Amino acid sequence: MTIKSLFCICLIFASTFLTGQELSVEKIWKNYEFFGASIDGFRSMKDGGYFTKTSNKKGQKTITKHEFSNYEGDGEVLVTAALLKYKGETLQMDDYFFNENESKVLITTNTINIYRHSYSAVYYLLDLETKNIQPLDETRQPQTLAEYSPDGKKVSYIFENNLYVKDIESGSITQITKDGQQNKIINGTTDWVYEEEFAIIKAYGWSPDSKYLAFLRFDESRVKEFSLTFFNELYPDQYTFKYPKAGEENSDVTLHLFDMQGNGESTKIDIGEYEYIPRLKWSGTRNKLIVQTMNRHQNNLKYHLVSVEEGNISTSVFFEENSETYIDIDDNLLILKDGNSILRTSEADGYNHIYELNFNGNSKQITSGQWDVIELKGIDDKNTNIYYTSAEGGALHKRLYKIRRNGKNKKLIGLPSGSTNGTFSNGMKYFVKSYSNANTPPVYTLCDNSGKELSVLEDNSVLNKKLENYNLSKKKFIRLKGHDIELNAWMIKPPNFDATKKYPVYLNIYGGPGANTVSDSWGGVNYIYHQLLAQNGYIVISVDPRGTMYRGSKFKTATYLQLGKLETEDFIAVAKELQEYDYVDTSRIGIMGWSYGGFMTSLAMTKGAEYFKMGIAVAPVTNWRYYDNIYTERFMRTPLENENGYDSNSPINFVDRLQGKYLLIHGSGDDNVHYQNTMEMINALVAADKQFDLFVYPNKNHGIYGGNTRNHLFNMMFDYTLKNL
Repeated sequence: MTIKSLFCICLIFASTFLTGQELSVEKIWKNYEFFGASIDGFRSMKDGGYFTKTSNKKGQKTITKHEFSNYEGDGEVLVTAALLKYKGETLQMDDYFFNENESKVLITTNTINIYRHSYSAVYYLLDLETKNIQPLDETRQPQTLAEYSPDGKKVSYIFENNLYVKDIESGSITQITKDGQQNKIINGTTDWVYEEEFAIIKAYGWSPDSKYLAFLRFDESRVKEFSLTFFNELYPDQYTFKYPKAGEENSDVTLHLFDMQGNGESTKIDIGEYEYIPRLKWSGTRNKLIVQTMNRHQNNLKYHLVSVEEGNISTSVFFEENSETYIDIDDNLLILKDGNSILRTSEADGYNHIYELNFNGNSKQITSGQWDVIELKGIDDKNTNIYYTSAEGGALHKRLYKIRRNGKNKKLIGLPSGSTNGTFSNGMKYFVKSYSNANTPPVYTLCDNSGKELSVLEDNSVLNKKLENYNLSKKKFIRLKGHDIELNAWMIKPPNFDATKKYPVYLNIYGGPGANTVSDSWGGVNYIYHQLLAQNGYIVISVDPRGTMYRGSKFKTATYLQLGKLETEDFIAVAKELQEYDYVDTSRIGIMGWSYGGFMTSLAMTKGAEYFKMGIAVAPVTNWRYYDNIYTERFMRTPLENENGYDSNSPINFVDRLQGKYLLIHGSGDDNVHYQNTMEMINALVAADKQFDLFVYPNKNHGIYGGNTRNHLFNMMFDYTLKNL
């Protein structure tokens, strides 16, 4: 070998060492090399000093018990594969739930997703003392939403839209409702639109003394149907379900109470006039039920108190909140142990804060400041310290705090930057802290309630070690000029960035209510995909326009009655500012978004056609008339009330302006944003004689996944970007 040949080999080796391994779509979405580890099956035990979690051993899940203050990796094994045998076969456990005294476990198997949150499963009852395992109901399978009664003597569940209760000792089964019917009557769970837009699927609950079941009944007879075509066999299958679009009729939802010691009939509870019942929750100590109702415009929220004493039912409205725009429904509702008051959050002062609300209607604000509370975590056993997460450090960061019930002695119990979350034990003595930032995968640690770390559960060292082999660029946070206000943004530059050169820009967006893309938190495989783009010479940027979260209600509700207008103005303003950057190739700015982001991409490519060379719109809304009424009317009211708001911000009406390369992607089985949106966009583009690109994934839902689908999708988007940007 010559000296020259040896020198060349060394040079190649050195180059490889410096640049690291190459990223690819296949590594991300086919081999799943960059998926981080998490903590599976975490449950705090009743005493608050111990927790359980699941582990995978030889392909079988086990349940182990651990002490918060003295964590040992292996722990005490509570459930092994040997205990999960029924009729000679080992059950594959998907999830588990304890009864009140933790002597029994409800095991879920054969879990099948229905929509975004809902699922069906085959449940088994495992007695930890006798080691006996039995099916919940062998003749009515699969079931959904099974749970133990507070006294642990019964299990409630839903089968074919009816509510049932099984007595564990006798094995007898009581059918609570008998009128359940697909696409007509639903008992104890919710219809499609409640699940998607109020994030609620469990619409029933036990009273704390186990004597009563409260549940919602949905009569969706008058709701119009939508059909999806699935291309499976020789003749395609039709799946038809109730989907109320903007301006159309909703389910008639009513509240009912079943007395387990009564005559076998449920009682309908009159709570006045309303359109929606988005939440119901029992007190944990007294037979008091909190029910929330809303009007159609979702700008009036009422809190109802339903008291049940010895069969006597009384109802009252103890608080009412109104807004000039809309009120968001969330799970920030905690009934205090005194049984006379609740903790809730409200944007009444312009920012989302915690309030204590007494059943007599008196309200006291606990947190305050020009920042938003994100999530109410709970209150300790002494009813002294409240735990919550907030954006007090700015919309980029998620911090964990505790504060006295009187609003004093606020303490930060996590890091000031990045994203900190906590899953607390019963009594709030301990919590599992998850922490990440924009360039660091999550770390899971056990902490006491002062924030002191006790031990590490998972540090994602395997993923971190792998990432060291790639020449990744740091995601950095910047501010960009919106139409009339500065916006939060992040930027990833190519690893060999040279400010004297010109680079194309790939703008990744969402831009809609309820979700931010600009967050100092780990972005998972999307972050890796953006690194792949950066390694191929693109500057990748994301921006949160007006209408997004954690900058107060004025910023969030600015887009009211005109979804798409201000956000498009902001994205165009960002493109204009980027054109002033010396290192940006002004002729090569592209934009990509999914769902609401697809809507925004389509508007940017039409209303902002002169600024964007390429756009990729995945599963986009193209006309808000085609979307569900709870979401759409919350921000837009009905089409009859706001015709101009719907029309002046629909990309369908601006296709004649399209100039750049435009790719439409949709799943034909999308139950959420219907393929109809893309079909109508196609019609408009054809009528305007505009050329575009289209790809449809047969039978795939809004997430467009399964098998090789994601790998194919991202390879297609990657190739399209390389060719057209």
